[in-house]
Amino acid sequence: MPLIPKCMSTQHPDNASPPPFAVDGVIKGEGEIFEALDVFGMGCDEQMWNSEGKDVDGQVVQKLLSNYPDFFRTERRLGTDCTITLRVPNPAIEIGMRKSMVEALHSIPSAWDVARSFYGDSMDAPIQEVILPMTTTGEEVALIAEYYERFVVGQESQAMSGGRRVKDWIGEFNPKQIRMIPLIEDLEQMLAADTIVRDYCRGRDLPYQRVFLARSDPALNYGMVGAELMLQVALQRLDRLSVELGMPMYPIIGAGSVPFRGHLTPLNLDRAFAEYPSIQTFTVQSSFKYDYDPDDVRLGIQQILGHEQAPAKHIDEARARVIIDKFAAEYQECVRKLVPYITKASATIPRRRDRKLHVGLFGYGRSLAGSSDVTLPRAIAFAASLYSIGVPPEILGMTALDEDDLAFVREIYPSLDDDLAVATTYANETRVRALLGDAYSDVVLRHGRSIDRVHEGLTGAIWAGLQRDGHAQVPHYVEEAARLHRFLG
Repeated sequence: MPLIPKCMSTQHPDNASPPPFAVDGVIKGEGEIFEALDVFGMGCDEQMWNSEGKDVDGQVVQKLLSNYPDFFRTERRLGTDCTITLRVPNPAIEIGMRKSMVEALHSIPSAWDVARSFYGDSMDAPIQEVILPMTTTGEEVALIAEYYERFVVGQESQAMSGGRRVKDWIGEFNPKQIRMIPLIEDLEQMLAADTIVRDYCRGRDLPYQRVFLARSDPALNYGMVGAELMLQVALQRLDRLSVELGMPMYPIIGAGSVPFRGHLTPLNLDRAFAEYPSIQTFTVQSSFKYDYDPDDVRLGIQQILGHEQAPAKHIDEARARVIIDKFAAEYQECVRKLVPYITKASATIPRRRDRKLHVGLFGYGRSLAGSSDVTLPRAIAFAASLYSIGVPPEILGMTALDEDDLAFVREIYPSLDDDLAVATTYANETRVRALLGDAYSDVVLRHGRSIDRVHEGLTGAIWAGLQRDGHAQVPHYVEEAARLHRFLG
């Protein structure tokens, strides 16, 4: 049975505090190679290697095995105990990055050759799976698998001069197949996760299927409560599909440390296990790794590794859809009001990774409730911008819910009140009232426990700097505020 990881380290740039190997606060190049070694040493069994929207080192396997041979011989065998999983651009959507997908797929056989040279014949492929972001159909996933089998591996049989074939010249191409992981991110696709996965699995002899469910972009587009409800619907549908197909489903959740993006930290993992019992793999993003004591991080990773998958929660899907739509409409109206301030604040958010320009669902022409001209930064910068001015994004949309709605949501999302209490600790009451009105000020008062006055003071200084267009000190204040709540966004 192949390795089915439980703890996936990712390269999401959501950390307030940079690690020691960052350069001017930014993790780049060789730093990401060392990061992979570091997280494997802490216990993670999977490192996402992301060529979507950022520069990535295609020689990661060669550099890990050649630079740290003792570790990968005696402590963790790459491919057996831990693995590299590629995330590639979606060629149906990310048009300008389509060739990056091709480059990433062609690196897989080279990684195999390096690992075989290192371990000998008794080795497992160091790269076995590929994540396809923004998946909308099963066909999109199938096309990646087909391209790999026909045009990456398939080239070994192509004829050359002198009666030779390609493989006679440069050797065979392995592995012969890759396992695909659809990453599902938008509302309609999340609610049809079973259809997408069923279509991909049809006619394939698969022992199991991993499915990656986003948590950040759904929150960016539909608000925190909307994201939670649609995620639970998707998990329920995948559970049913598993029974229908007689095949295990192993969901992955892409959660960050900020409540808005999933509230997964080394200190509250019992919350995550209760919220998402059917999840097999939890993502360990940069904030989880670098904003907490290293001993807490190691302990948290061990807790994730010890978690056993259980059946998904039951959720009334029709009722959930009504509340998702109701909540999203109010959330999106709030976002429209805040767009000018988000745009200005996002320019001051410190970089944590060496990323290319990469836009989210809004940036691909998908409208915000019919407003195609509304574009937003990615989810991390979006949340960081709002926290920096004292308007935690978790509260947006909450005024749409009546007591019956809240009762339903709390049954499915029992951590709602705790998540709001954490978020509103970092609210600036004056700013919330001025930008969103008394109803949202009441949300802060009703759900809050106490306001962090130091953070509130920093948000006041950030606001003043933005109003004067005096950005010189604002990034410093943004970092100071982020360290208080131990995430950037």
